[in-house]
Amino acid sequence: MKDVLLAISPWLEVGHITFVVFWLAGLFMLPRQAIYMLDHAPGSEGEAKWAERMGKLRKIILTPSILLVWIFGLSLAFGFGYFSYGWLHAKLALVFALSGYHGWLVAQTKKMARGERPLTEKTLRLIGEVPGLLLLLIVMLVVLKPF
Repeated sequence: MKDVLLAISPWLEVGHITFVVFWLAGLFMLPRQAIYMLDHAPGSEGEAKWAERMGKLRKIILTPSILLVWIFGLSLAFGFGYFSYGWLHAKLALVFALSGYHGWLVAQTKKMARGERPLTEKTLRLIGEVPGLLLLLIVMLVVLKPF
């Protein structure tokens, strides 16, 4: 199995990188859409439109992307035997954190779609930076492989 993964590793890398980009784009967009929803009263037509947009973003981009990122990434790690490297453990910890952020953000936007307002505009703007910071750390680990 490892030989097959190594043989197709360039395609696994293409898939992994592509869906990381899609996933992060969705994670950057979702808080911004939630900010736009705050301009509309609960139960209004405008709120319903933003709830629909956020639902489509989750279903069409975010959910498939996170699944494919994990599938491609774990396949690469297994194929190259990276599980014994400390940098991969650190990367996985950060990707778990990013996945947790994803789940938490999805839960918050679902609450908003039900008319709740669990987050302020300021909070949404701040948390919108989380994916970028985690991405920077993950890329540093992958490129530099410091340990």
